[in-house]
Amino acid sequence: MKFGPASPAEAIGGVTVHTLRQGSLVLKKGTTIGPAEVAALTKAGVKDIVVVRLEQGDVSEDTAAASIAASVTGEGIHVERAFTGRANLFAARAGVLVIDRAAVDRINAVDEAITFATLPAFKPVVEGEMIATVKIIPFGVEATLRDAAIKAAGRGVLRVAPYAIKRVGVVSTVLPGLAAKVIDKTLRVTEERLAPAGARIIAERRVPHEEAALAAAIGEVLALGAELVIVFGASAIADRRDVIPAAISDIGGAIEHFGMPVDPGNLLLVGNAKGVPVLGAPGCARSPVENGFDWVLMRLLAGLKVSRADLMGMGVGGLLMEIVTRPQPRAEPEAQGNREVVAIILAAGRSTRMGGPNKLLAELGGKKLVRIAAEQALASKASEVIVVTGHQSELVEQALAGLRVRFVRNPDFAGGLASSVKAGIAAVPAGADGAMVCLGDMPLIDAHLIDRLIEAFAPDRGNLIVVPVADGRRGNPVLWSRRFFKELMTLDGDIGARHLIARHAEAVAEVPVEGNGAFLDIDTPQALEAARSG
Repeated sequence: MKFGPASPAEAIGGVTVHTLRQGSLVLKKGTTIGPAEVAALTKAGVKDIVVVRLEQGDVSEDTAAASIAASVTGEGIHVERAFTGRANLFAARAGVLVIDRAAVDRINAVDEAITFATLPAFKPVVEGEMIATVKIIPFGVEATLRDAAIKAAGRGVLRVAPYAIKRVGVVSTVLPGLAAKVIDKTLRVTEERLAPAGARIIAERRVPHEEAALAAAIGEVLALGAELVIVFGASAIADRRDVIPAAISDIGGAIEHFGMPVDPGNLLLVGNAKGVPVLGAPGCARSPVENGFDWVLMRLLAGLKVSRADLMGMGVGGLLMEIVTRPQPRAEPEAQGNREVVAIILAAGRSTRMGGPNKLLAELGGKKLVRIAAEQALASKASEVIVVTGHQSELVEQALAGLRVRFVRNPDFAGGLASSVKAGIAAVPAGADGAMVCLGDMPLIDAHLIDRLIEAFAPDRGNLIVVPVADGRRGNPVLWSRRFFKELMTLDGDIGARHLIARHAEAVAEVPVEGNGAFLDIDTPQALEAARSG
């Protein structure tokens, strides 16, 4: 292939290497020079133009790209017509992309003029999704190089394995403290994971976290025709002899591998029973965020065997997006029972539902509501108590006279609850590990409850958000790890942070409580009268 400058007359048959603009003339890159182009160049006063000419034994960029793309294409893939030296490959069906990585490397090693790029191996793809591209960098290559690339490829370097498994059974184990709505959400998330593969849950069982009960439940869903069984444990699998692997063994199954070098997703178990794959799901599989469970699940749905070697080869690239339960860089080990948690009491609202009076200044048992909240927080293990004021701030501060609290005024209190949360979080000392957000109108929140929430706060074990729960309902106050402070500072309007709790379900620790204390807030005159009469 010849490359270089030529006069317009000498350039006939050549292809322009660069776009040329001179006066009113625009000659685009890739234009083949003919008599009309020569006349236009001469008229514009162009003396030389850089062109490339194919020589005997060369093939054009499009011809080379098309033939290499055809050689790598396997089942479930179609190739678009090559253009400007590029041939794009697309999935002709939904499934999992299977790649011969060694062949891809061999093709790219042939010559710098020939490049072949793909999506990651085993990526789930949908019909019509672009999965790979062959690009010839110059305007042509020697035919011998094209032939060498085809030989290096072999046949069927890429294929899309179609989804084969459609019937999935799910078994969830239950322990005290695991709310039914957590399992309900897990099922919804699982259904969403299965949907792209055209699979569905045909049966689900909920049983105690016991070997015999679990073994029986797995047997039941297998008898109903499940082609894959997923087990969500109430407690993470800790050992090959733990409840989930033991139950699989009890029904004549086998444990193929436990653990994987993907985070989140380490505690995944792969087994089989009666010829059907059984997955012991890691805790992160309850979240819709991508984790190692997805990598294995989608392969199995496509009927692909996942071996121990496959699993242990996932380490490079296995550290997925940051998760809140993972220890932070350079974090100092935290001493059990020695964490600093600041209590923030929100006392800035306008009490609009009270019809005029400030509810925080209303009395219950001879004390103002806001003082009851502050005294209980001070009697707890909280390291400091911050009170956020706004509406009638002077009166609220007077009601707390003599108490060892720090006041923070929220000038934007009229904007809603979020502004007070942000004012309180912004005031938390740098050394604090977390903040307990308390409402000033909840007089039944006592020091004992606050202490229980603080005791359940365990960042080293992933307990980063702590909430009181009764009968499946989550109440107040809520303890937040410092890791969520940036997200709390993005809140807006008159809403709290419930959506953040839902988003970070894997970080939530629930503390069972009795009675109505975690739910009773004094918002109306009727609620106040009920509290006084009760």
